[in-house]
Amino acid sequence: MTKRIIVGVSGASGAQLALKTLEILKALSVETYLVHSKGAVASVQHELGKDGVEQLKVLASVTYAPDEMTAAIASGSFHTDGMIITPCSMRTLSGVAYSFSDNLLTRAADVVLKERRKLVLVPRETPLHEGHLEAMLKVTRLGGIIAPPVPPFYADMQNKEDMLTEIAARGINTLGIDPGVNMTKWQ
Repeated sequence: MTKRIIVGVSGASGAQLALKTLEILKALSVETYLVHSKGAVASVQHELGKDGVEQLKVLASVTYAPDEMTAAIASGSFHTDGMIITPCSMRTLSGVAYSFSDNLLTRAADVVLKERRKLVLVPRETPLHEGHLEAMLKVTRLGGIIAPPVPPFYADMQNKEDMLTEIAARGINTLGIDPGVNMTKWQ
């Protein structure tokens, strides 16, 4: 049976992580449902170029606009195998933590949590203050998984591409899907 994963992209820096995640999932023939926040457009265009959002869309099976609140992923009756938000801004993380379903990105995450499906957030912020940490703790207590994009330094990463692949593969693995790439494991 084909896996279904929602891929969320927020306005935090790290659009290359979203791109790599979608590339890996597409190579695995995973059905992907892409949704981004309004703030993501500027970040994605800055980091991937003017056609950055289109680069993401072409890799996804289905794409939704941030305000498309009647989308399938806004309902628990639409079964998915989980969701990853990569990169995840603190605004989006806080929205998830406190159930602010004010756009499709945070609504889809709320649905994933209420249905007890896997939710992986890849927060892109540093340093962190107490409010960030409290929101992360709240998401964790709700059943979400906080997976900062921290590369394993024991991995033999030769370049930026290796690092992106390693981090994206770890996020996918956290969803319970074998990323099918050479993700470094401690020996």
